[in-house]
Amino acid sequence: MRDYVYADESGNFDFSVKSGASRYFILTTVLISDLSVENRLLDLRRDLAWNGIALENGFHATSNTPSVRDSVFDILKEHEFYVAAIILEKRKALPSIRMNADRFYKHAWLFYMRNMASRINADPENQLMVVAATLGNRSERAKHYADIRDVMAQTVRRKEQRLAMWPANSDPCLQVADYCSWAIQRKWERSDMRSYDIIKDKIIMEDDYFKGGDTFYY
Repeated sequence: MRDYVYADESGNFDFSVKSGASRYFILTTVLISDLSVENRLLDLRRDLAWNGIALENGFHATSNTPSVRDSVFDILKEHEFYVAAIILEKRKALPSIRMNADRFYKHAWLFYMRNMASRINADPENQLMVVAATLGNRSERAKHYADIRDVMAQTVRRKEQRLAMWPANSDPCLQVADYCSWAIQRKWERSDMRSYDIIKDKIIMEDDYFKGGDTFYY
């Protein structure tokens, strides 16, 4: 049997308080074994195209219209998967962690995998495939791939495990992760619970990793 972890992120690597800088960086994953949600989303995309809504790049919560988002969330709430997210309030991150975007991104994965180790390793005989959405330019993507592989080597105890990094528009399950990450980000950044409430029963981890800290470094 093969288990899948699809990952996407919300927020940015702007470590400042200027306009446009997110307060949080959120790494969100979808843990799934039954991939039938893929077919439902592809059917929806075809139906939307038939009605003149092309969605050339698939589903992306930030850019989709409210009516499209509602249709996607209607599908998500019908399918079985689990959501796990690590919430990093960037101002509380030590300067050594956020010295550059690559280092911060790797730490996000390390914090996530450490928190999820017991769950990820619950069925060591099952294969595990981790699929992360690509981020950055070609050299940055190569670095991220190497960093996630290193984190997996430290934390995952499966008989067989693989990592892939694909553009989010190439895989419907990455778009599920995108939608879940968007819903969680809306809660944390804007106190907007509408979409979060649709998926909250699927969330098995939502860890505010720096919640115990009271120092803001910028």
